[in-house]
Amino acid sequence: MVTEATPVIHHMVLLFLLVLCFGMLSGRIAAWLRLPDVALFIVMGMVLGQGLHLINEGSASVVNQLVLTVGSVLILFDGGRNISLRGLQKVKWTISLLSVPGVLITIAVTGAAIHYLFGIEWLYALLAGSVIASTDPASIIPVFRQVTIRKKVRETVESESAFNDATGSIITFALLAAVTGESALEAGPLLWEFVRTAAGGILLGAAVGVLIVLLAVHPKLGILKEYTTIAMVVTALGAYLLGDYIHVSGFMATFVAGLVWGNPAIVKLNLEAREQELVHFSDNMTVIMRMLIFVLLGSQADLALMLEYGLQSLAVVLLFMFVARPLTVLASALPDRAAKWTGRELLFMMWVRETGVIPAALSGIIIGMGVKHADIIASITLMAILMTILVQASTTAWVAKRLGMDAEA
Repeated sequence: MVTEATPVIHHMVLLFLLVLCFGMLSGRIAAWLRLPDVALFIVMGMVLGQGLHLINEGSASVVNQLVLTVGSVLILFDGGRNISLRGLQKVKWTISLLSVPGVLITIAVTGAAIHYLFGIEWLYALLAGSVIASTDPASIIPVFRQVTIRKKVRETVESESAFNDATGSIITFALLAAVTGESALEAGPLLWEFVRTAAGGILLGAAVGVLIVLLAVHPKLGILKEYTTIAMVVTALGAYLLGDYIHVSGFMATFVAGLVWGNPAIVKLNLEAREQELVHFSDNMTVIMRMLIFVLLGSQADLALMLEYGLQSLAVVLLFMFVARPLTVLASALPDRAAKWTGRELLFMMWVRETGVIPAALSGIIIGMGVKHADIIASITLMAILMTILVQASTTAWVAKRLGMDAEA
């Protein structure tokens, strides 16, 4: 039966089929080449989009935004679920510094590079820097699932990618409001907004996580015992959506809810009997999300924009990778004496800082608003995504082995 919705339905089904089929092919090639699959998904997306024109899903489309949001939420939740609170306690100061002052350092260094290399106003340069300042959980967590990394380092970098999202997003929207004349850029309100958003996300995520874990596992209250994996998805999406509704960090809420599911002992519960089922379900769910996110991101690469601003964007990203990131790691980790970071651990954290979904979404918002210099911001964001995923993510295993990060100290 053909209806008015039939062409749209066919378009969406074909899109998902293309992504999943070529995603599986890319995954096999990645395994053969011993590379993280996200890198091959990006390349396959560029081939299907810019090369063969089989995928033409715009960055502002509802389908694309849905994939980016749901995919990031589920991957971030799974990242939290695989982190030990006991291990997190040992590096709490490093994570705190990476998540706030570290983001500010990255914005300052990258913004200065953009200002001088592109010759644009400071406010727009800092806006561009803030878009790519936060690390991306949807990129980092999948890479760490495929590469064996020292637990202390893995949990620090994964946690940073969850917590610094709030900082990067808040500063981006504050700068965006300033450049569009909606509000003045003031330190006091900006600091309060960060505290409210971050703390609210943590409290909400803990509450949602505890509530649904009790309903899924508790011997007496566990009315959802037969639906544990579904309850886990509800926890992830519910924490994010509630966070968005009450204007706190939905991504932080999702990550914290994942921490609760991964550490049920905090409410005196045990998920060991269901662990194999949960891991199998999560692995399949997150690999599908990775395919959808990164094949679509690759298909949207604007090669004309890269040709126009390519050299300047490349210079910015190189400074971003080799100046801003090392300064951020050193300023955040060295003061934390309790963590006892080694030189090799610090070097590894300097190299691992993928950019992906969140910056792409922020860049899309700026383009959609028609902000001045939006084309430059889009070019820098695209270059940061390609360089950090195709270069850094692809060499993570090699760097980890060379630095001894593939074994516990």
